[in-house]
Amino acid sequence: MRYFMTFSYDGSKYNGYQKQPSVKTVQGEIEKVLRKINSNKAITISASGRTDAGVHALNQKAHFDLNKDMDTNTLQNSINKLLPNDIYVKSIEKVSDDFHARYNVKAKEYIYKINMGEYNPIEKDYVYQYNKKLDVADMERAMKYLEGTHDFKSFTKAEEKYEDTVRTIIQTNLIRNMKDPYHITLSFFGTGFLRYMVRNIVGVLIEIGEGKRKSEDIIDIMDAKDRTVSGRTANPEGLYLKDVFY
Repeated sequence: MRYFMTFSYDGSKYNGYQKQPSVKTVQGEIEKVLRKINSNKAITISASGRTDAGVHALNQKAHFDLNKDMDTNTLQNSINKLLPNDIYVKSIEKVSDDFHARYNVKAKEYIYKINMGEYNPIEKDYVYQYNKKLDVADMERAMKYLEGTHDFKSFTKAEEKYEDTVRTIIQTNLIRNMKDPYHITLSFFGTGFLRYMVRNIVGVLIEIGEGKRKSEDIIDIMDAKDRTVSGRTANPEGLYLKDVFY
């Protein structure tokens, strides 16, 4: 029986989502719990994609197979009772055996949170503490150039090898907090994203907000297809996988 789950996690205490030997990961913690539920037989979960160390997820998706047919509410409650309190399963449903949480993805949305105001130690693991003013109007203009189908090779990790670095960003938004003008959220909705792509884009957007680059420079960076011409990689704590669509 194949199960499909939606779950959230605070990534600040994990070495990323993907299971790795000798380090604490989100996948590793969930699989330990599922093994207990599955009569101590190992289970591998397949997620929509991985997130890096310090990155959070509001609605990550994954599937896994059990040899038993369980009520989904019972299964959800059993998993949550055993998980650490910084991972939470929001829902579980039964799906067909040919469903795949990664290969059936149609689109994803990532958001990145920035604080331009006074340093806040309470939110330091959840909002990037830039703590200086940015030209958000220029950043917003630059984000619109990203919309459409482009080669995003300049925004991926240099060491990563991809057969194809063309991706489609359907929509971008710069969301202002009306109650707190010092906090902004950058939203990226697209059909797929390369590793570090959003954080590398945000790094360039911050440089644009600082006045070090012009908004239209982002076009030249994309055209270069060269990681060395883009900016720094933004910190992980501001990044969230907001949702996955099928």
